[in-house]
Amino acid sequence: MSLLDTHIGFVEALRSAGLPVSLAEGLDAIAALERLSWADRETVRSAYAATLVKRQPQRVTFDAVFDLYYPRMVGDGVAASRTPDASGDGVQEGVRDGGPELGRFREDLAEALESQERRARDGRTLQDLASEAVGRFGAMPGRGPGLSSWSAYTTLQRVSPHELIERLVQALLAEGMDAERAERVAGQRVGAFTALVEGDARRRIVEEKGPQHVVDVTVRPTIDRLDFAAARRADLVEMRREILPLARRLAVRLTKEQHARRRGPLDMRRTVRASISTGGVPLTTHHRPKRPHRTDLVVLCDVSGSVASFAQFTLMLVYALREEFTGVRAFTFVDDVVEVSDRFRRGSDPVEVMEALAASTAHAARFGRTNYGRAFTRFAESHADALGPRSSLLVLGDARSNYSDLGLPVLRELVSGVRQSWWLNPEHRRHWGSGDSAADTYAEVIPMSECRNLTQLGEFVHDLV
Repeated sequence: MSLLDTHIGFVEALRSAGLPVSLAEGLDAIAALERLSWADRETVRSAYAATLVKRQPQRVTFDAVFDLYYPRMVGDGVAASRTPDASGDGVQEGVRDGGPELGRFREDLAEALESQERRARDGRTLQDLASEAVGRFGAMPGRGPGLSSWSAYTTLQRVSPHELIERLVQALLAEGMDAERAERVAGQRVGAFTALVEGDARRRIVEEKGPQHVVDVTVRPTIDRLDFAAARRADLVEMRREILPLARRLAVRLTKEQHARRRGPLDMRRTVRASISTGGVPLTTHHRPKRPHRTDLVVLCDVSGSVASFAQFTLMLVYALREEFTGVRAFTFVDDVVEVSDRFRRGSDPVEVMEALAASTAHAARFGRTNYGRAFTRFAESHADALGPRSSLLVLGDARSNYSDLGLPVLRELVSGVRQSWWLNPEHRRHWGSGDSAADTYAEVIPMSECRNLTQLGEFVHDLV
């Protein structure tokens, strides 16, 4: 594969992972790299990042794809041929996986982890040790050419770096570090080594199966394209940081579009009349004034465990843009309904709002099982005054009602009494109607859209306001 083919494949992999990379930005990267030396890999990485990455949250995905297309070395690297044999009699031929080699390697790893500079006595770094660990203990021979592979799991099972934590803690305590910090530092160093092993295993698999295959299987999409249902705790924290910047970008975009649409339709009579002074040439056009229109928004969202994260992020984004609406009222439900409008105050901390919403789940659950029919009925009985001809109704949920009554007549009545209505479903469209999902049935009553990540959520809210 030529260097140009690698560049094209790298840019296409970034696009498939969710990074918006244009053709012009790809050409900018080539122009930048022409002026740099390829001898320094980190300089190449920085040049690519400066020309292709637009926002900091995209950097994690960028680095993962870069490491696959531009690995730090190939195979065991040139250092492998100079590695002395364990007996010290000569140069090693190929890797060895045996008890003595494992014991020697664990000793070198322990010394590297204990060293403040994270370097072993012979100068090898944790990165070199991780590569050696995968090469010696992570090989998975296949039954034919091209079927062999590498396993980070097997490598870590053989090396067992977590068993070195206690020894590392004692070494840090001897250096004068307090117990709590020593345990934290030891865990971080072992975690860093584990990540290096996983990265080296992916690098070796790329050499055999190609980078695109590994990108499709292992690289997580950017945080704004990550499914709410697949988000881990760290991803949710990152998503919380993205909510307010996303709201600001949406507000700026809406302001520009509203400014562009400030003029109403063409006033033909005034335009023709004004053209008389210029000999019938309409040099100046006149437009009718545009009537501003804002709507009341009522949000009714399912906060049961399966969709709680999605509902909370949606509520946060809607409330961040509440100035675009005349008024916003929000209600959460599991099998009962509770209003949470007072949780959203101007300048409130998003984390505190999330915690308050999570606490409101207990009040919204009477029997603990999601029951859409009961929730719609309770909403119609207790909060019917929230809806009116100028209102818009937004329902959030996966439409899984545990085979209970769906409350379709009540929902039809609610939908018929408002200006417009939508339903956002965080499940993929192919799962609608499977199991206890009543998404297809509800979609016949109210327009339902798939919304599984921040990008889809932002686009929907933009269209909404």
